[in-house]
Amino acid sequence: MIEITKNLAIPEDELKFSATRSSGPGGQHVNKVNTRITLWFDVEESPGLNREQKNRILSRLKTRISKDNILRVISQRHRSQIANREAAIERFAELLKEALAVLPPRRKTKVSKNANQRRIDGKKHHSMIKKHRAKITHSED
Repeated sequence: MIEITKNLAIPEDELKFSATRSSGPGGQHVNKVNTRITLWFDVEESPGLNREQKNRILSRLKTRISKDNILRVISQRHRSQIANREAAIERFAELLKEALAVLPPRRKTKVSKNANQRRIDGKKHHSMIKKHRAKITHSED
């Protein structure tokens, strides 16, 4: 079981893994061993998530989710398949935890009168500096 939050854990059998050749460190080793791990998770078919959680994941992680609603996480940081598998699972748990976090509602704020007055005074000061910088022409009549 992969613990996402206190109330949510996803069984590891819901995840699918595939190994491919990595472009990371390793010299000649990297050319002959499949060390990059891709983790696949079908959000829609997960029995451990309720409809609200699925919708939240689909909306917040939409750049990482395919049209078939499958979340993909890739890890190629390490030289071994086992380490990359652990890193992919860890990243998967982080992504779901962030996506499922309930954000507090935004409070509307208003600029204080003093702050607004300082902004206006600054603009007037800047205007005066530019005005005094202008060339003064004297007319000879």
